[in-house]
Amino acid sequence: MLLNPLCPLTTAKVLALKATVLVLLTLLIKAKVRITAFSALGFFLLLLQTLVFLAVSGGIVLAVGDAAFIAAQQRRSAVV
Repeated sequence: MLLNPLCPLTTAKVLALKATVLVLLTLLIKAKVRITAFSALGFFLLLLQTLVFLAVSGGIVLAVGDAAFIAAQQRRSAVV
């Protein structure tokens, strides 16, 4: 089937197709930007979660170490 470039219906179809492609490309770029932004946000939240976990773990280690030190001191003072 040969397309007649002077036919207004064919021209309208081509323009509609170009507009559709432009809208789809815009949505694709928007989705890519959104994915990149939320990936950065996810990375930041993961980093924050890791730092909080390390801080809490360090606090627990310090609390257990301090409790062991105090218990050892109490045993020494009880023995003496």
